[in-house]
Amino acid sequence: MTSEPADVPADVPADVPADAIVDAIAAEPTGAAHPRYRRQPVSFVRRSARLTTAQRKAWDTRRDRYLVDVPRDVTVASVDPAWRLDPAQVFGRTAPLVVEIGSGQGEAIVAAAAAHPERDHLAVEVYTPGLAQTIVRAGHAGADPGRDGGAPGNELGNLRLVEADAAELLATALPEASVDELWVFFPDPWHKSRHQKRRLVTPAFAAVVARALRPGGVWRLATDWSHYADQMIEVLEASDDFRNAHGPGVRAPRFDGRVLTSFERKGSAAGRAATDLEYVRG
Repeated sequence: MTSEPADVPADVPADVPADAIVDAIAAEPTGAAHPRYRRQPVSFVRRSARLTTAQRKAWDTRRDRYLVDVPRDVTVASVDPAWRLDPAQVFGRTAPLVVEIGSGQGEAIVAAAAAHPERDHLAVEVYTPGLAQTIVRAGHAGADPGRDGGAPGNELGNLRLVEADAAELLATALPEASVDELWVFFPDPWHKSRHQKRRLVTPAFAAVVARALRPGGVWRLATDWSHYADQMIEVLEASDDFRNAHGPGVRAPRFDGRVLTSFERKGSAAGRAATDLEYVRG
């Protein structure tokens, strides 16, 4: 389980780095938080939920079509450990399941859902504007009703969204061995040494991914911070649950299903090359 996410005050600009926000919040009194949510550092910061006009319209009118209702435990992003997510019930069918952790603005997961109607796709994100933008994208991508698995109008029938802490979702909510592919693309690098304990890819997170992935299932990762790529390799090479699809310690070729995002373009402009990794569940 991760600790309680830090909620960002509404007057903090969206482009303020997450580590700067964490430094500011850490300097303030925390109050009497639930003790179970202070045992481990959190891997994400929940920014303010300002929506554009298009995002607000999509969120207000179409979120019920996509958003899975998650019973909470203690915090707004937590998952009731007694709750179970049944993919067959959520999607109305049984099909291979792709899960993206930290789906951001939805570029990759929406493109995949539109291109592969034979698969189901679950986007997991804690940032409400990102989920709203994913719904906007889904409307554009599903404009051809014949390609979306039977959903009416301009909706993608094989896409669902979950607003939740991914570690909790994988640890208890998803059935064991229910996921065919899991994606973690460009997680927050927490590049300052004092914040690296907050990184998502750790032995504990690898264990909950292993629980959710079926034998032979694939975990795809990407980062444009070389030292985080090294950490990912170190964690997964040490796990008995995974093997590198390309040989011990070997980077993968770029996954052709990973679309080029504005986030990656910014990293490339700053001189950071992306590293892809591919591990198979044993």
